[in-house]
Amino acid sequence: MTTYEQQSAFTGLSTTANQVRRAVESVIEGKPEVVRLSLTVLFAGGHLLLEDVPGVGKTMLAKALARSIDCSVQRIQFTPDLLPSDITGVSVYDQERQEFEFKPGAVFAQIVIGDEINRASPKTQSALLESMEERQVTADGRTYELPSPFMVIATQNPVEMEGTYPLPEAQRDRFMARISVGYPSAEAEMRMLESHGGYSPLDAMRPATHAQEIAKLIQSVRDVHVSDSVRRYVVDLITGTRTHPELRLGASPRATLHLLRAAKAAAALAGRGFVLPDDVQSVAVPVLAHRLLPTAQAQMNRHTTEHLVADIVRRTSVPDPYAAQRLRGM
Repeated sequence: MTTYEQQSAFTGLSTTANQVRRAVESVIEGKPEVVRLSLTVLFAGGHLLLEDVPGVGKTMLAKALARSIDCSVQRIQFTPDLLPSDITGVSVYDQERQEFEFKPGAVFAQIVIGDEINRASPKTQSALLESMEERQVTADGRTYELPSPFMVIATQNPVEMEGTYPLPEAQRDRFMARISVGYPSAEAEMRMLESHGGYSPLDAMRPATHAQEIAKLIQSVRDVHVSDSVRRYVVDLITGTRTHPELRLGASPRATLHLLRAAKAAAALAGRGFVLPDDVQSVAVPVLAHRLLPTAQAQMNRHTTEHLVADIVRRTSVPDPYAAQRLRGM
């Protein structure tokens, strides 16, 4: 792909992203940063975990993001009695043909909304592991490909809420980013009462783009240029999580890849064909914090993993922010 074609693709991505953003923000009031990060994960080809207390709009955000794209959508309500086969599918014996027929589960959609994922048992949660990592489902010795693009948007309440299970480390590591929605400002809540009081804003939503366009733009994000110095910066941040004295579990190599892909998407959303350290910093906390485990001392000191990642970002030496442009002759 030529430089002109790449720039044209990034311009198209920025235009499409703005259309999707406006559609989502017509439903989610006063949360531009939350919407920006959600779109970053979408165009990076990752999966999104929305964690916060009940009632702040986690499921509404997931539905709005799904409805902004003309694609297949399935919603799974995670409950303690949910079975893995309800998610992946099951083979049923057809008496007329005298053979087993695979009945696809709810995961066979382009966008899968997992509502309150941590209310199901860890065994059921683990049914998503293969599909989230490999975009496929294996059942009875056969492998079934999932549609493209494929994205899981899961919501969960904090683990201290009654009736919830903590997500296994392997499950958390497959989510590219974790975002907390938070309470709206007083002004945003006033607008919400005015515009959402009599009807659901989702009813008026229309798709801003279609699945094929999203799949094409996800592919174009992979062509975003990353200089050696920025790659080294990403590795230095990851190494910082593994050596920090207040962390007993650092970030995995998968986290390294997710951080780089998210930074590429952040750069593309800004209309650039190259990654700056600022792009990496803007996604470091949501991409890394949910994968880390603090020490007992850090918990006693009430140092959250978000604070620790921010501390690592502050301590890590930043490379020349214009190295990428010079390498590309800009």
